[in-house]
Amino acid sequence: MKNEGHSMRTMGLFAAIAALSWVAMAGDAAATPQSVASPSGDAVIRIDDDAGRFSVLWRGEAIIDASPLGLELDGAPAFGALALESREDTEVDREIPLVATKAAVARDRYHGATLTFRETGAPARKLIVDVRAYDDGVAFRYRIDDPAPVRLSGERTAFVPAGDPSCLVTERDYGAHELPFERLRFSQLKEGVAYDVPVVCAAPSGRAHYAITQAHLEGYTGAMLRREGTALRVYLSAVPDRQGPAYISPAGLRTAWRAIMMADRAGELIESHLVGNLNPPPEGDFGWVKAGKTAWDWWSGPLEGVKPDLADYKRFIDFAAESGFPYYLMDAGWAWGAGPCCDALPTTDIARPAEGTDMPALVRYAADKGVGLLLWMHWEHLAARMDEVLDTYARWGIKGIKVDFMNRDDQEMVAFYQRVAAATAQRRMLLNLHGAYVPAGLQRTWPNFITQEGVLGAEWNKMDRRITPEHNLMLPYTRMLTGPMDYTPGGFRNATPQTFEVRAVMPQTQTTRGQALAMYVVYDSPLQMVSDDPSNYRGESGFDFIRRVPAAWDETRFIDGEPGQDIVLARRHGKAWYLGAMTAEQARTQKVPLDFLPSGRWRATIWQDGEGVREVRRTERNVASKDVLSLVLAAAGGAVVILEPAP
Repeated sequence: MKNEGHSMRTMGLFAAIAALSWVAMAGDAAATPQSVASPSGDAVIRIDDDAGRFSVLWRGEAIIDASPLGLELDGAPAFGALALESREDTEVDREIPLVATKAAVARDRYHGATLTFRETGAPARKLIVDVRAYDDGVAFRYRIDDPAPVRLSGERTAFVPAGDPSCLVTERDYGAHELPFERLRFSQLKEGVAYDVPVVCAAPSGRAHYAITQAHLEGYTGAMLRREGTALRVYLSAVPDRQGPAYISPAGLRTAWRAIMMADRAGELIESHLVGNLNPPPEGDFGWVKAGKTAWDWWSGPLEGVKPDLADYKRFIDFAAESGFPYYLMDAGWAWGAGPCCDALPTTDIARPAEGTDMPALVRYAADKGVGLLLWMHWEHLAARMDEVLDTYARWGIKGIKVDFMNRDDQEMVAFYQRVAAATAQRRMLLNLHGAYVPAGLQRTWPNFITQEGVLGAEWNKMDRRITPEHNLMLPYTRMLTGPMDYTPGGFRNATPQTFEVRAVMPQTQTTRGQALAMYVVYDSPLQMVSDDPSNYRGESGFDFIRRVPAAWDETRFIDGEPGQDIVLARRHGKAWYLGAMTAEQARTQKVPLDFLPSGRWRATIWQDGEGVREVRRTERNVASKDVLSLVLAAAGGAVVILEPAP
């Protein structure tokens, strides 16, 4: 460990020297580029002093070559030649307490600069570029402080990767952001095809990994990436059916952050707090936000389309209570005049329960058993009468809502996310958004916004065969980097990829029981679904682990793995550590060094794949930090371990 620490300090020194050398070489040119290096010197971003281009280094290696900067104004002349007018530097190093997420604290430590550029000719307008360099990435955004409205047709921002990196990408589906990731060389990306964030790449050297994404969308709009020659160009999402600009500000401009997360290994990006740190911290008390697991009636059923039955609802409530789960999510079908889950019918009234359901009485029944109720709804029904509906739920005693089918990330929808996050927080309700765009850090500002979809998750086992073991092993290294994902794990009718059958009711999964357990450690979602029917859990192998595993964490550590192949992740809750290991279609014996543990003796309780696809073997043993665990993972399999201080 001492040698490793010395090596890390040496690499940081080399990176700092490289960054200084880079600045010195740039100074030989007629115009000195503005360089901002992270506190360790590992991450460096350079902005040309005419605001025309930027570039990025990681530990002295070029990651992003000279790439375009700028805005495309609508209804106003384009910016003329710009020159740097002033630079204001800042240093920040603080700890932000977190609520219900992957860690208890986020260190917000960066070097920043505010670069003010002015046109060299009339009308001498100003463009401000805010720049930050963290030890795990860099970010920048544009500002215009003039109080007049600003209209944008787009941004000139693009990313030109150094060399021809191997990237993990998913095409933009212009809806729910639910397509699989694939591995392609940058040169293999299709021209004119929109790709979603994050785009996760490995530098050609193999010594650096990075993810291109966005953060803090408040007051702005979402974006996608399209390959244009050697660059990934940012394209803003426009409001459907609105003619004219992609974005209209009421006064001035503050764009989203364009962010690049960076690390030596792909899995180390999982530990990053960059996306959250680029958002404002919460204001007020959020100590009431309670992470936890929830019973859920839709995945195994669903219940919609049939007359709601109080006995069914009470069956899920009783299951949650006996399992120690704090929540039960009542999905589509509970409201007055409800139809199929996907339609915002004019007959539906989400402020009234369906005939035969006394919601306040059902809430009391659940509360007496220590269970809180969550309600599903279509976003169009909520947006039209948000305050009335949420005030009704507050009177009933509802603990949170799941809002679905937004399927947009334009300016109006970004504003809806802000509005519903604030409105639910005001009433101390949890918020889960489905049919959602990829997270951009809104959970940092509103911790009650506890999870969201924007992922090709387990619900698709009901409809097709895309939820493969390889797909499951792509998600931790891609979509999960940006924030919590409501993948909805817990399917206990396990099968192999060869024996899997698509079923809408009582669906199967293409993975072992061991992998089903491991998702509760590996996949980040502080409101975690226990998706299957209660009858599929009672007396089943491994369910004792699901009852014990937390849904939020004090610390997260990446141990080992490669995207699409395998992963070992460690998460701490209190004094106990939880290990989750998953593999794709290749069986393996996973060696797990325990050197992340403090000294002393530890009790390891291990669940790993058994003889059948629906069985796990549970064993116990004493271990220490010097030990290495060997975990047996079947094909499409997994294992979990709880490590607790030995008595």
